Amino acid sequence: MQTKLTLLFLILIFSETKAQKADDFSKKIDSVITSSDPVKFNGTVLITKAGKVKYAKTFGYKDFDAGIELKPDDQFEIMSNSKQITAVLILKQVEKGNINLQSPIKKYLPYLNQSWADSVTVHQLLNHTHGIADTEKPLLFKPGSQFKYGNLSYMLLGEMLEKISGKTYVELANELFRQVKMKNTFCYTEDHKRNLVPGYMNNENNFARVQQSFLNKDNIPAAGIVSTAYDLSLWDDALFNGKLLKSGTFKMMTSATTMSQHQVFGKENMGFGYNVRVIKESGMNYFAVTGLGDGFTCLNAHFPDNDVSLIILENQMPESREYWSYKEAVIKNIVLKSSLLGGQKDLTDPILK
Repeated sequence: MQTKLTLLFLILIFSETKAQKADDFSKKIDSVITSSDPVKFNGTVLITKAGKVKYAKTFGYKDFDAGIELKPDDQFEIMSNSKQITAVLILKQVEKGNINLQSPIKKYLPYLNQSWADSVTVHQLLNHTHGIADTEKPLLFKPGSQFKYGNLSYMLLGEMLEKISGKTYVELANELFRQVKMKNTFCYTEDHKRNLVPGYMNNENNFARVQQSFLNKDNIPAAGIVSTAYDLSLWDDALFNGKLLKSGTFKMMTSATTMSQHQVFGKENMGFGYNVRVIKESGMNYFAVTGLGDGFTCLNAHFPDNDVSLIILENQMPESREYWSYKEAVIKNIVLKSSLLGGQKDLTDPILK
């Protein structure tokens, strides 16, 4: 009997050790989201692998003044993640033959009266190399020569979609959401807020509610979509597993056609496609999109070789630029070094470790 009990004990210990080794990320992420140093986390983290949930935690408050806690089905502004949805809608029109990416935008937006409308292309609107600062002013630089991120080009792409399709942007987006079964994703309107949480500015871990300035009709294609972490995992599955675009147009979207730097991914310039970052870090190739503003912080990273998605949505944004997307970067690095991706190591940027 003693021998059997000892054997059973050893089996249990072995099984527990093996499980702990397989999950070498949960406790580390827990410690990040529960720590107030150097900035509090307030939001939700979801990790999926091949469609299965590997980590899901919601932490913090929907309403700081009333002490109402966040729930997993609460909805967040996804900020510039909205642009990725607009890029897919444009590429669907390309697949139908309604848009040529290399055509000047004047062809689709004839009301533009600046001379540059005959030289700036749809492709340059998509990858932020257009040089347009204002539709009534000269370009900042020669089209295609530099990268400058902003909302204006995706607002123009939204107009383009409406003129070509004869439908509103909201109608087109809703059709896409239904296709992907994103039941908790919508384009914001004043009378259509559902479970949208307020955003907060974080000043040394003191939180102040902000006005939702990005949520207006014109800005929806650039930064006006509301969603949940789970719905964005459905989006990743559809986009990166060939359910939304043909292989050729998907390759156009995810090919690096310009370069850009972002503190979440290090100090060096990395590739940028049609509102998707094309990243090589720690020996791993992956795609990512970020969002920041209105008191919200967002990260959606997808690691195609392992079919892993990391989605982080916060309804807080640090006032100090030093801490913008700080915990998103830390959590991303935990995933990069975890067994989810085969245990990548040797991150070189000390602020992101």
